[in-house]
Amino acid sequence: MAEPILEVSGLVKHYPLTRGVLFKKQVGSVKAVDGVDFTLDRGETLGIVGESGCGKSTVARMLVSLEKPTAGVIRYRGEDITQLSGRALKAVRRNIQMVFQDPYTSLNPRMTVGDIIGEPYEIHPEVAPKADRRRRVQELLDVVGLNPEYINRYPHQFSGGQRQRIGLARGLALRPEIIVADEPVSALDVSVQAQVINLMERLQNEFELSYIFIAHDLSIVRHISDRVGVMYLGRIVETGRDAEIYDHPTHPYTQALLSAVPVPDPEARERRERIILFGDVPSPTNIPSGCRFRTRCWKAQERCTLEVPALAVPAEFRPAGGPAAHDSACHFAEEKQVVPPEETR
Repeated sequence: MAEPILEVSGLVKHYPLTRGVLFKKQVGSVKAVDGVDFTLDRGETLGIVGESGCGKSTVARMLVSLEKPTAGVIRYRGEDITQLSGRALKAVRRNIQMVFQDPYTSLNPRMTVGDIIGEPYEIHPEVAPKADRRRRVQELLDVVGLNPEYINRYPHQFSGGQRQRIGLARGLALRPEIIVADEPVSALDVSVQAQVINLMERLQNEFELSYIFIAHDLSIVRHISDRVGVMYLGRIVETGRDAEIYDHPTHPYTQALLSAVPVPDPEARERRERIILFGDVPSPTNIPSGCRFRTRCWKAQERCTLEVPALAVPAEFRPAGGPAAHDSACHFAEEKQVVPPEETR
C-alpha cells in the first residue's frame, strides 16, 4: 500500500486565556483542537464535517502553517512540517494551498484579478518567469471557467461564484499537490454550489489533486468525498468511507447529524427517525471528562464519564467486518440506519 501524502497525528491547538494587563497570568485555555488524527492519500478527498466551533477551520489553518500547533505532528511525504521554517517551510507551502470560505473577504478589493492570481508567482518566482506570468494567469482563468479577458477587472465586478473560481485559480497557480478547502461553498447559492463542486472534481482529475474538504453540509460532503471524518469539540469521533459513515453510522453524534439532513421526499421525511440533541455544546475551555459528547448523548453511562473512548473499530464489529467496522469513538457504538441510502444521494 502506498504511503499517505499527508499524515496528521495527535494534532493539538490550545489558545491561552490570560488575566491582567501589566502582569498577565494564564488562567486557562481554549481547546480548539484537542488530538486529531487522520491520513490523506494521493488523489483522495477527505471530508471533515461538524458543527460550527468544533475546530475544523483551525485544523485547516494548521495544515497550511497559518497557525502553529501546540502539539502533534503533520507529515507531508514523511517529513514533519511543524518543525520547518524559512526556505524549507516556504517550499512545502508551495505544495499545500488553501481555498478560503468567504469569496467576498478573501480577495483584496484593491488588486486586479491578474494581480491576485499572479501574486503566488511573486513569492515563488521560480515557478513562472516574469514575462510569462500574464499568460499563465489567463490560462488559469480559462481553466476555472472565466474569460481570460477579465484579467484587469476587480473583485467587486464579479459574483460570489465567480470570486470563488478566482480563489481556486489562485490556489492552483503553483500547481500544488494538496488543496485545503475551508467551507468553499457555504457562502454561495445552492445552484452555484453545485457548479463550484463540479469544477473542483474536474480540477482534481486534471491536476491530480488531493483535497481536504471542510464543510458542515453533509450532502455536499458526501457528493465529493472518498472518506469522511466527523468532528465534535476538537476531536474526530467517527471516520470511514463515505458509504460507511452515511449508510452505517455507529457514533450517536453522527447519527444525530444525519437525522437533520433535509429530505426532499415528504413521505420519506415522515418515515425517518429524527434525533433531537438537548443542551448546548460544552465550552472548549471546560471540556467534559471522559467522552466529550456524553453531556448530550442519550446512551451516556458512568463509563462515559470515566473513560475517554478510543477512535478505533468497535469490538462488536471486528469479527463480522463489513461497513459498520470503521473507526468510531464510542463505548456503546451500534449501527443505526438514520436515512436510507437512496434518499441521501
